[in-house]
Amino acid sequence: MTPSDPGAATAALRFPAGFHWGAATSAYQIEGAAAEDGRTPSIWDAFCRTPGKVHRGDTGDVAADHYHRFREDVRLMAELGLTAYRFSIAWPRVRPTGRGPASARGLDFYRRLADELLAAGITPVATLYHWDLPQELEEAGGWPERRTAEHFAAYAALAGEALGDRVTEWTTLNEPWCSAFLGYGSGVHAPGRTDPAAALRAAHHLNLGHGLAVSALRSVLPAGARVSVALNLHALRPLTGSAADRDAVRRIDAVGNRVFLGPMLDGRYPEDLFADTAQLTDWSFVRPGDPAAIHQPLDWLGVNYYTPAVVSAAPEGADPAREDGHGAGGASPWPGADRVAFHQAPGERTAMDWAVDASGLYELLTGLARSRPGLPLMVTENGAAYPDEPGPDGTVDDPDRSAYVHAHLAALHRAAADGADVRGYFLWSLLDNFEWAYGYARRFGLVHVDYRTLARTPKSSARWYARVARSGVLHPPGTV
Repeated sequence: MTPSDPGAATAALRFPAGFHWGAATSAYQIEGAAAEDGRTPSIWDAFCRTPGKVHRGDTGDVAADHYHRFREDVRLMAELGLTAYRFSIAWPRVRPTGRGPASARGLDFYRRLADELLAAGITPVATLYHWDLPQELEEAGGWPERRTAEHFAAYAALAGEALGDRVTEWTTLNEPWCSAFLGYGSGVHAPGRTDPAAALRAAHHLNLGHGLAVSALRSVLPAGARVSVALNLHALRPLTGSAADRDAVRRIDAVGNRVFLGPMLDGRYPEDLFADTAQLTDWSFVRPGDPAAIHQPLDWLGVNYYTPAVVSAAPEGADPAREDGHGAGGASPWPGADRVAFHQAPGERTAMDWAVDASGLYELLTGLARSRPGLPLMVTENGAAYPDEPGPDGTVDDPDRSAYVHAHLAALHRAAADGADVRGYFLWSLLDNFEWAYGYARRFGLVHVDYRTLARTPKSSARWYARVARSGVLHPPGTV
């Protein structure tokens, strides 16, 4: 890539040949067909039916109906010039109840999807777990229980053996921080538990499940297949330069980033995390041999980024502010960091009330390049929600999204010029979809979905992103 310079934000930036131009989705958010072809309920099916948990009681029962419309959606991807598509496999669709025999009908869906992608010249990038734990496994204890990690490894082997002749790019987990700490800590995500000790156990067993799944995949995939994990790493900034605020950053870095980076990439947990959480658990669930099982070689690391976090030490006697962008649950998703306050970062905001600040992506990518030299990186999620609505002529103009993506691609390009080995970018999301606890009230898609008719309409950002993807040049936002 061309060297970074003060004019990089406005110069025509060129990306290398072979760079992955992608978009991303997840199964529960787009597939629908929640009770078809043998699929059994996931924790999100149950969570959506718990009063008060999801906006307006929305569910993913139909979502964007991708299960029935995947061929149309792949045609859209091809029209947008995508070279890669990151999707997730629904565990309860291919291995109903989470254990036992595979579902041939479920696996056949992903075979058809992969075949359609390959015929269109689009690389399939499969994620094994994007939060849809089979409900039966949750009723048996969920991620806080070790057996769930073992079931996950068996599922990984099953999926890899069935699809490895078509899919060469694999990701074990998407954002295990959300699964552990929003699902079991703050309760704003499924399964809705609020137990900080259980959240820490879940984090470990997600780590263990990742390591066991990497080993399982490598045992069944053909040579040349690539295995990764996607982490939502937190770009952290202290509110002030005080020692107390710097320690607040350290605490959140431990439970937000290093709780996964440490065991996955170094084979050990950070000692300060143990000290910070000693009042909650003695970590005896980490058995001898677990760190080595977790620490498996990766072909690349996925980085999901949307907005930075600003933190400080909470004043004595005051309840800490928690404007962390992760929902308004009554409990905290930050075990061991009860006295850390979160503050809104400055700048313009998206419909999620997240600050638009691409410098956080640059900081994450270059920081990883310094601390993990030689590890290839992918930006596996990045995007923005805006209140997109069709105009009188049916078109959907979303210049704010184009500007957001342009800024983050420029930051990625600068990071690559400054030494980060970044191989691709996956925009979140291909389609407007079910946005977890927000239901259908937030739109992240390049393609507008009318939830009454399920009609797809590419937005103006889609046409702009298509030009960038086809040319490999970061054209100014709004040009088509």
